[in-house]
Amino acid sequence: MIESLVQLFDKYHLVAAFAVIGLAMYVAYWISNNLTHGKLHGSAIAIILGLVLAYVGGATTGGSKGLSDVTLFSGLGLMGGGMLRDLAIIATAYGVNLKEIRQTGFRGVVALFVGVLISFIAGGGVAIAFGYTDPVDITTIGAGAVTYIVGPVTGATLGASSEVVALSIAAGLVKSILTMVATPMTARLIGLDNPRSAMIFGGLIGTTSGVAAGLAATDARLVPYGAMTATFYTGLGILLAPTVLFLAVRAVM
Repeated sequence: MIESLVQLFDKYHLVAAFAVIGLAMYVAYWISNNLTHGKLHGSAIAIILGLVLAYVGGATTGGSKGLSDVTLFSGLGLMGGGMLRDLAIIATAYGVNLKEIRQTGFRGVVALFVGVLISFIAGGGVAIAFGYTDPVDITTIGAGAVTYIVGPVTGATLGASSEVVALSIAAGLVKSILTMVATPMTARLIGLDNPRSAMIFGGLIGTTSGVAAGLAATDARLVPYGAMTATFYTGLGILLAPTVLFLAVRAVM
């Protein structure tokens, strides 16, 4: 039986990817229910398991794509790639109530700008604290704190070094992971229990993957609202970081 499964997975890599993700989710929710009694949500544990598997896959093969570097699980590269990710994000829009969006109105727009600026300032401040003085480097790392997509786009536009671009991606990933894990733990404290607060939350935090996963762990009905503003946040960051924000950093430095 095991040999048959291996042959099946070796032939249909995407099937293997779905099997791995399904098993990881099952284990994560079992741990959540039986070992933490629901105090740590299953999705947060699944994220940690995914990071561990990615590290093991990369360390074992010497590759750079985590578990998808293992030939048998190469379908994870497609499953977790941009195509299916963007499809999932777009699909969430079908669950949106337009009335709720209109009611959020100006507050949602303000949340977008405030969220981008706060994240950029925080990332740029850390870059300066670690001794970076080049406006290109500071802007790229600050953009990475906005999201891990804005960082490399900004770095490529401004001509930043590969090391700085890597740091910007790392900053964005840390933010995304923290958002995934912390959102279900803090949702009650910040009143994250309705579509309008979800939209403002998505606009303030911005990282689409982190917001979507965090809201899914909190209340799946809120995912479309948070993911929608988080997507706009990424676009706004890509527009502002290599232009207005870069010019501001250069003027200050």
